[in-house]
Amino acid sequence: MTLYAKINADFSENYIGYSALAIIASTCLGSIAIMTTLLNGNAPIQMFLVFLTVVVCSAHNAAILTVQKPKLVLDLLVLSLLINTLIIIGNGLF
Repeated sequence: MTLYAKINADFSENYIGYSALAIIASTCLGSIAIMTTLLNGNAPIQMFLVFLTVVVCSAHNAAILTVQKPKLVLDLLVLSLLINTLIIIGNGLF
């Protein structure tokens, strides 16, 4: 059994509790990504990165609020965390 399968099974079993933690994690990391993006200015590329962050965080939060399947919510959480982490790292390098 892979790590993702174990996490998916645990997330599905404790969906309500993990959903609350996932909203907090995704939103906090997204706000940090937006802050680091806007510290570099407000050129069109920065506005695109802000847009991207808002879209992935909102998609994840909307999936939880509309009570989608746990696998979809987990996939959107992973996508949100990955994109926001890459944005933070990218802003730190430039």
